[in-house]
Amino acid sequence: MGAGLYALLMLVGAAILLVMFVIQPLSGKNFDARFDAMVMGALLAFPPLVIYLWVPWIVDRYDPEPWWCLALALLWGGVAAAGFSGLINTEAVDYAQAMAGGGKQAEAYGDVVGACISAPLVEEFWKGLAVFGIFVFLRREFDGVVDGIIYATFCALGFAAVENISYYARSDVQNALAGTFFVRGILAPWGHPLYTSMTGIGFGIARESSKTWVRWMAPLGGYLVGVTLHAIWNFVPTVFGEAFFLLLPLWFLFVFGFFGIIVALVVRKGRTIRNFLRDEVLLGYLSQDELELICSPVGRLKCTFSWRGRPGKEFIRSGARLALSKWHTARAMKGQKRTISAEYILPMRAELKRLRGELMARMPR
Repeated sequence: MGAGLYALLMLVGAAILLVMFVIQPLSGKNFDARFDAMVMGALLAFPPLVIYLWVPWIVDRYDPEPWWCLALALLWGGVAAAGFSGLINTEAVDYAQAMAGGGKQAEAYGDVVGACISAPLVEEFWKGLAVFGIFVFLRREFDGVVDGIIYATFCALGFAAVENISYYARSDVQNALAGTFFVRGILAPWGHPLYTSMTGIGFGIARESSKTWVRWMAPLGGYLVGVTLHAIWNFVPTVFGEAFFLLLPLWFLFVFGFFGIIVALVVRKGRTIRNFLRDEVLLGYLSQDELELICSPVGRLKCTFSWRGRPGKEFIRSGARLALSKWHTARAMKGQKRTISAEYILPMRAELKRLRGELMARMPR
């Protein structure tokens, strides 16, 4: 069911993108200039994306998410979320301008409605659906707050890249490309990831909690916080113009604080993994050195550049998955709830044993 819904919405979103952001812009006059502007927009939007994607990958060091899950989130943001959001926002602006009558005042009213009301509500909803989908249909790959942030970030980066193509292309036609790239590509490239991460945190809290009311309210609260941050960021330049730059110091302070929180959450995740693998050492399923490898912040790098190689990285991931499955099960038992994580403990322990044997066979003599 989840795969079918994903494919259907992706196809519809792709069709909307094709019509609204390719066919319509290129069907008017000055085809060559518009086409060149779109190419320039793509050249400025996609290369930085490759760099930005490394940040959440590095942060998620203890239990990296499967590449295909991250790809699903990234593609959803760049196709489905961008397509549906673009269509709804455009209709909202047109409706607001029609209600306001006509003239420049109506255009200004439409801009405010589109940027400060429609865009935050609609864009955060469609981006948040990626996190919701993984939370519901790929629950095994969603362990907590850090995972919610990672999936939200990948989705939001895909969305921002596609959105930036449109912004850069319009700015190129208006001879304002340098300023637009400076603001969107350099000063605030983490805007969308920051907003959508609030929704990711909400779903992460829901995953970690055994309380029913928290599971319902945390995602909604995270979404509303993301909408609020998005609306504030859009409101200042839309209404006050140059006063936007007065907001930048506060913005940077908030971003740095948020990154600090992420680091603290990652450290917490590492401690959780260590705590729930201690008994595996006592039972003889792991050695102390193997425990240290799994819990090392640079364990994957050690495996990449040593004899352990790919089996070593799989060993680290299996150990982390076993620990987190035990963590979820312990919390569920405490709250007298059931969890699917309990079903993974024995299979993950068997997988860890298999990989341990493979590593011992590869060990230099």
